[in-house]
Formats: sequence, structure tokens, C-alpha cells
Amino acid sequence: MHLSPLTALSPLDGRYAGKLAALRPVLSEFGLMHHRVQVEVEWFIALSDAGFDEFKPLSAASRALLAGLVTDFDEIDAQSIKDIERTTNHDVKAVEMWIKGRFEDQTELQAAAEFVHFACTSEDINNTSHALMLKRARDEALLPALDKLLAQLGAMAHTLAALPMLSRTHGQTASPTTVGKEVANVAARLATARQRIAAVPLLAKMNGAVGNYNAHVAAYPGFDWEGFSRRVVEERLGLAFNAYTIQIEPHDCMAELFDAVARANTLLIDWARDVWGYVSLGYFKQRLKKGEVGSSTMPHKVNPIDFENAEGNYGLANALLSHMSHKLPVSRWQRDLTDSTVLRNMGVALGYALLAHDSLSRGLDKLEVNEAALAADLDAAWEVLAEPVQTVMRRHGLPNPYDQLKEFTRGQPITRELMQGFIRGLALPEEDKTRLLAMTPASYTGLAEPLARRWKP
Repeated sequence: MHLSPLTALSPLDGRYAGKLAALRPVLSEFGLMHHRVQVEVEWFIALSDAGFDEFKPLSAASRALLAGLVTDFDEIDAQSIKDIERTTNHDVKAVEMWIKGRFEDQTELQAAAEFVHFACTSEDINNTSHALMLKRARDEALLPALDKLLAQLGAMAHTLAALPMLSRTHGQTASPTTVGKEVANVAARLATARQRIAAVPLLAKMNGAVGNYNAHVAAYPGFDWEGFSRRVVEERLGLAFNAYTIQIEPHDCMAELFDAVARANTLLIDWARDVWGYVSLGYFKQRLKKGEVGSSTMPHKVNPIDFENAEGNYGLANALLSHMSHKLPVSRWQRDLTDSTVLRNMGVALGYALLAHDSLSRGLDKLEVNEAALAADLDAAWEVLAEPVQTVMRRHGLPNPYDQLKEFTRGQPITRELMQGFIRGLALPEEDKTRLLAMTPASYTGLAEPLARRWKP
């Protein structure tokens, strides 16, 4: 069968392929090959500048050719490497052979060809490539998507800062808040989660087969291989250096990153479910899009599908991210291969997260506040003023304020008239009584408005 989006096993490469263009060149097989070429080239150039008698500094022309192997790398190049791999049955060796194959008619490079992949184990190339891939995916796709959500939430928090809304603790009527303050709560959590994602250092190593520079020292015993490796990792590749490893970089930083991404996803699941509920209550309406169908049989339906899709895709992302964060730091003795196949699914896990961010963002763009529904809900919940009334009674030492309000409000609908009648019968100073009589469920929002307006990312 011809491969097409319609026959893709993963919806990330089928139904949703167009939404994940930012990740595809980074976390795909192509992306892994591309970054392997980058690491091999950087290591090779750095070796030429190391001062070895056998490998003099490369000319500007040779450096330009090598740089072009990275900047001009395309799918034809990736396929050429894949063709070599059919013979080698080893993906990293295929990259090495492909690079050497590009040295034809280049006398200087041909003479130094054996310094390609010099003293390296495959994991020196792979771990640095994976770190570079994650760095790009985080900086170019995940963080921008979170920043877009933060901008949307921030705008909502400020625009709706003063709009009162009935709270629903335990699903029951509770002390009012404002729509903007509830959005600001989410934005503040997401900003913290975003900072944690951005702050995870991505570690890498280039220290040989079991992390001890064995082959390096055998070839050049007096050379500072650890210092050299650190400079390549930090200065040429822009990663953080890990001095203590087995054959693989232990993946602790990956686990930390995946846990941080999952934490952001979890709080956004919380928000997606809350918005779904608010839509159900009528607090939000959804802007209509001409031609869209909410139900195949019920014409009136406008379903909150963006929030449902976001919730489902965040769940898929977190299932994979959780497995990777638990599995990747575990390796038998100095190395086993179970991490290899798992790492090939980084793009799947982060792809579902990015897809969920997109769904949530589109859902937020469609929301319209239903002020009439919010106001009606508040006006039907005068029982929520039992809290301020009993608190003022406490201030002035009236007997059993909580029990009095409990007896008054439980088991019967409370109207404006009933609540104000109760207040008028209290032995309170006139100033406090007047203030309580002027209070409504819509005005009883405490510092919600200034808190919402104060928040900024």
C-alpha cells in the first residue's frame, strides 16, 4: 500500500501531520541523522585545532565544505546514509562513512579522514545528538507554544479581571471569584512550569566506550582529553558537560525535562476540564465557524471539542513521557540497548504535547463570555453571603455566628429578601450592617480583581 497520511499508523503523521511541522525536521529519523552529522563535523574540526602533529588545522575551504555538510543537509543526504546503513547495519557507522565519502577530490580532508569519529563510541555521537534535538524542540516548538498560551491566558486574566463568577468548590455554590482571577491562577501555574522546562540543563558526554577516555589516552597519552571534550560539548555544541558517565550519558536530564513537560501538561489538563465545565454551565459560549457540525444528528450542538482533544492528547503525551522518565535513567551495567528504541519516540511524546497545546490555544480563541449566565447564577446563590455575614458577626463577638448561619441557610433556598432580613435582625454596628446589606453575590469577590490585574508573566 502506498504510504500517505491516510495510511499512517500514528495520527501525528496522518490526521494531525500539518500541525507538527516544527517538530518533524528536529525529532524525526532525519533530525537524528542531521544532528549526528553536526556532532561528527564539530568533533573533527576541533581535533584539527587540537595541536596534533598528524592532524594540522584545516584550511578555510575545508572548514566551509564541512560546515556545508551540516547547513545544507537534506532528505537526499539522509537517504544516502540510510542506503549505507543497509550494508553496515549500524546507523552511526553509516554517518561516518557518508561523511568520509564527501571527501572525494578533497586532498586535505582525505588525508585526515581517519580522524572522523576518532576515539568515539556511537553513544558519544548519539547522546550529543539527542541533547541537541531536545534543545531545538524545546526552544523552537514547545516553549513558543507555551508562551502563546501564556499570552492568551494573560490577556483573558486582565480583560475579565472584574467579571464576577460563582465558585463551585466540591461542585457546590461557593464564595464568588472573578473569571479573570481564575484564569490568572492557571497562568501563574503555567509560568512556573514553563520556567522549569526552560531551566533543565541538557547534558552530554564525549568520553568513549565506558566513559574513561580509554582509546583517547591510548592514542595521545599526554593530552587533556577531558578538557578537550568539555570544550567541544560546551563551546561548540552549546550543551552542558557531564564528566561522570558509563557508555551512555545516563539520561537523568532527559527524565527531568520529560517530568517538567508532563507537569505543565497536567495542569493544562486541569484547565481544559475546568473550561469544559464552564462551557457546560453556560459561563462560556463558543464562537461559531461557518460550515462546522457539532453533531451528526443534533443540529443545535456546538461541542467543546478543542478542550476534549487537548485533554486526550495531553494524556497520551504524559503516558509516554512518564515511561521515558522512568526507563531512560536505568541501564544494565555499563550499557544496554533498551534506551535506543525508547529514545526514538521522543518526537511522539512531545508531538502529542504540542498537538494538545495547539488544540487548547484554538479552543481559547473561540471562547466568548456569557455575562448573562454568570449574573443569573450569582443572583440565584445568595447563600454564599453566609460566609461574610458570620465573619463580621465573629468580629463583633455575636454568639454562635457559624451555627446561626448554618441553621438559617441549610436545606432551604436563600433569596435576597431572606438574607437581608437576617442581616437587619443582627446587633451589629450600623456601618457594618449597611455594608453587608449593600453586598451582593456579584460584589463579594474580595481581592480577585486586583490579583487578576496584577499578574504578569
